Amino acid sequence: MAQQKYGNDFPIGSTFTTQAITVTETHLVNWAGLTMDYYPIHTDKEFAAKSSFGERLAHGPLIFGLAVGLASISNYGADAVIAWLGADKMRMTAPVKIGDTIKVTIEVLSHNETKDPAKGVQTWRYTVTNQREETVMHFDYTMMFHMRT
Repeated sequence: MAQQKYGNDFPIGSTFTTQAITVTETHLVNWAGLTMDYYPIHTDKEFAAKSSFGERLAHGPLIFGLAVGLASISNYGADAVIAWLGADKMRMTAPVKIGDTIKVTIEVLSHNETKDPAKGVQTWRYTVTNQREETVMHFDYTMMFHMRT
C-alpha cells in the first residue's frame, strides 16, 4: 500500500483541531484501575467535595492520554508517523472535572532533519481546551516522520 502522508505535508505553523470528548466518571474509574492511581481527589467523592475544587478531578495523565487519542483517531498524521520520541513542557493549567468536554488544537512547531533524508523529526504543540475554550493542558509532542525524498 502506498504511503498516504509524509512529514513534508505538515508545514510549520499549520494547525488542526480534533473532535471533542466528554470526560465521564467511567474514564476516571477505568484510569484509576489501569494505573493504580487511586488518589482521593480522583476517586473519593466525599474527600473531593471538601477540597478547594469541590468535586473529583480527572487525572492529569488521563487528559494527556485522551489528547493523544483524540489526535490519533483524527487520522491527521495518518501513516506519516514512524515513532513517538517524547513530550516536553507539559503543564496542567486548569482542572478537568467529570462532565467537562475537551478537544485538542495541534500546531506544528518545528521540523528537524536526520542523517537519513527519508526520516525527519517534528515537534507539535498540543493545546487541550475545555467547553469554555479554557486551556487545561499543553505540551510539545515530538515524533519521527517518513519524509518525501
